[in-house]
Amino acid sequence: MTVATRVIACLDVDAGRVVKGVNFENLRDAGDPVELAMVYDGQGVDELTFLDVTASSGDRSTTYDVVTRTAEQVFIPLTVGGGVRSVADVDRLLRAGADKVGVNTAAIARPELVAEIADRFGSQVLVLSADVRRRRGPDGRPTGDFVMTTHGGRTPVDLDAVEWCARAASLGAGEILLNSMDADGTRDGFDLELIGQVRKAVQVPIVASGGAGKADHFAPAVFAGADAVLAASVFHFGDLTVGQVKDAMRSAGVTVR
Repeated sequence: MTVATRVIACLDVDAGRVVKGVNFENLRDAGDPVELAMVYDGQGVDELTFLDVTASSGDRSTTYDVVTRTAEQVFIPLTVGGGVRSVADVDRLLRAGADKVGVNTAAIARPELVAEIADRFGSQVLVLSADVRRRRGPDGRPTGDFVMTTHGGRTPVDLDAVEWCARAASLGAGEILLNSMDADGTRDGFDLELIGQVRKAVQVPIVASGGAGKADHFAPAVFAGADAVLAASVFHFGDLTVGQVKDAMRSAGVTVR
């Protein structure tokens, strides 16, 4: 039986508003998160991902009231990430209405957190949010491997991204939200090489994120190994609807809901 590929809309939130930039910089306002969530729900999106993009860099918690208001209005799976540092944070987000919770910065600082969350709530709740950049050599040109970043992509970490994704999956992460920081907001297409490398290293579902610009960008990410595809700016600014993305994927031979 073929599992349908999920289409996910991402709400990058800062100070209670949806924002979008390029490579997580020069953020501009894209609207109210609850209103956008309701629009995407009406368009047939399969899931929503809500990322508080300045929670870790600002050393504060995720905006719980926005999570609650969103969960009260839409009834599709909601993943929330940003500023999650403990099992107690996960518990509070689940009570606020999240279905899954993403961790990145705190998990890199203390990998045991992944196992603690999975042991308490189950792997199906835990999403490893992996903000990945291509490693660059002394000449500034990209090499063939990838490294992690933390604090909303602002802090590079000398940690091999593919190895880290594999380790997090072994510790209990039930899904990998794989975000290419190099492609983020560029609309040049997903990083297919990154998706392929992580696909070979993990058995858990991969959500491809970063770079979607056209309807025909999505199917190649699936063929590279993604189980779900995520986009933000192309939805927020009206370039594409969820239906147009699903139609293009169907035409390419991808099974969607």
